[in-house]
Amino acid sequence: ALEVGKNAARLPLTKKQRESLLKRVQWNLLGRLGMAAFEIMDWWAFNVILLTQTHEPADEAFALRGVDASGVKGATEKAALLREGAVVSVGQKGQLGNPDARVTLAEDEGGERLETYATSFEGLTTGDIDRFVRKFTEVRHHDDWRIYIQNTLETTLYSGRTDIIWWGGNGEVISSFPGSFIKGAPAWGKAGLRVTQMRNLPVTVYTGEIFGKNAATLVPKKKEYFPAVWCYCSSPEFRNAVRVIDQKLNVTIATLVKVPFDLAHWQQVAAERYPNGLPKPYSDDPTQWLFHGHPQPATDPLQVAVARLLGYRWPAETDADMELAIEARQWIAHTDKLAAHADDDGIVCLPAVRGEKPAHERLLALLIDAWETVTPGSWKASTLDRLLADADCAGKSLEVWLCEKFFEQHAKRFHHRPFIWHVWDGLKDGFGALVNYHKLDARNLERLIHTYLGDWIRIQEAGVASGLDGAPQRLAAAQALKKKLEAILEGEAPYDIFVRWKPLAQQPIGWNPDLNDGVRLNIRPWMTAAVLRHNKGPKLNIKWDKDRGKDVESAPWFPVFKGDRINDHHLTLAEKRVARDGARGR
Repeated sequence: ALEVGKNAARLPLTKKQRESLLKRVQWNLLGRLGMAAFEIMDWWAFNVILLTQTHEPADEAFALRGVDASGVKGATEKAALLREGAVVSVGQKGQLGNPDARVTLAEDEGGERLETYATSFEGLTTGDIDRFVRKFTEVRHHDDWRIYIQNTLETTLYSGRTDIIWWGGNGEVISSFPGSFIKGAPAWGKAGLRVTQMRNLPVTVYTGEIFGKNAATLVPKKKEYFPAVWCYCSSPEFRNAVRVIDQKLNVTIATLVKVPFDLAHWQQVAAERYPNGLPKPYSDDPTQWLFHGHPQPATDPLQVAVARLLGYRWPAETDADMELAIEARQWIAHTDKLAAHADDDGIVCLPAVRGEKPAHERLLALLIDAWETVTPGSWKASTLDRLLADADCAGKSLEVWLCEKFFEQHAKRFHHRPFIWHVWDGLKDGFGALVNYHKLDARNLERLIHTYLGDWIRIQEAGVASGLDGAPQRLAAAQALKKKLEAILEGEAPYDIFVRWKPLAQQPIGWNPDLNDGVRLNIRPWMTAAVLRHNKGPKLNIKWDKDRGKDVESAPWFPVFKGDRINDHHLTLAEKRVARDGARGR
């Protein structure tokens, strides 16, 4: 008999079905192949087993025999292991004593299981993740938002801290939203760990945040169990133990605590590894809301320095109640010494205009202070060379990196939700400005157009009058950019913003965005006008495709889109004004 993942996906064996089959028929020979069992790519993600059975009940002495080839990769390697691997023999009746009667090719050694010491929780479902969840760097004011922990791609102490969730009305809107399920609340505020339920089951520490269902949250039943549970779950032994009883790509939440757990052994491991207890929260990764905000130890110093120059600050810097390591608080104290470099309006031009120094000179001054205010004499010429080499700009200048590399790297680093925008006119020697999205309201856009770009245009007009080489081209490009920015400021279609969860009367009129709607929606007129350094994928991978799920009939755009969650829709200023005037009249 051949059981393959496509059939198993439609008809998964439940605990009762496994118990019934183990009691009713003899399992003669089992070959566990796992994923990627065939060369055909359509089958790579399915778990496959080969199984022969006899239609006769197994007695107490009957042995199930088999070969486990799920651990090797590729069909060729699996085939070789099936031919040459050792055949394991286990008692069939003994399989009934396994967690949920799962069939394994290993005898149950008995002993206590992890579920004795920890509880596994499933997280919430919002019903519309694109509406309620953001990258924390997208939102300026966090009053109605809560930090939100996601899964981790690798086992590390503190990861998965990239997102926030809208929690207005203490979560009442989400809890009543169609398709939402608020789960996991008993774990909120407690210490534990997050286990990504895919592949090698990477884990990270959980510190009480709201969490979703794309990973399981394990909470020890007593605080003193936590270090031991962490050491075990972050070890290969945990992953191997889980995979013995569940080879599915997406492991169930219940399975994660069905594995054997020797508390005394792992307490000893924890005592040796963490004699002072687990480290307190700390991160050098600027994509995490735990990040302290200082460029020097950051995983991407140049990106952090640019953000600081434009006046951005990380949540950890402003939240005195956030639990952080002493080292993180020390770095936060050092960031205060860089405050003088922060631009007041969040607009830093690449060329020298309006009496301000060019961006690369201002950035260099901030970088030098970032080193010198921590350790005097620590900044060397070689320091900048190393930073540029790490930013794929070896042998070139900071000016070149800002002009040619920054925005692409920024978009990629921050999950294609950039919060520092590089506005430019299309010429390498033309006008360019870095703009802090959080400060870019209508007033600052006017300032960008008339003060900064206006000064650049006056410089080029003077250059044309004096016959300066290239001035006519730079003037034409700047004037074209000005017209596009004015169109964005006005906000007439197609340079409008459309928010699918807001009725017509609440849609933005002109460039008056609600930052809480997110970068993806608010950046559309800028990409449409092609005024950014990169305006399309893969360098700026932002699309307005239809979002997953269906809206209910009460959704504001249900009559137009028949329940589809459409983002790429345009509205005229006249339509918006009529709707807004009508709402005021009511």
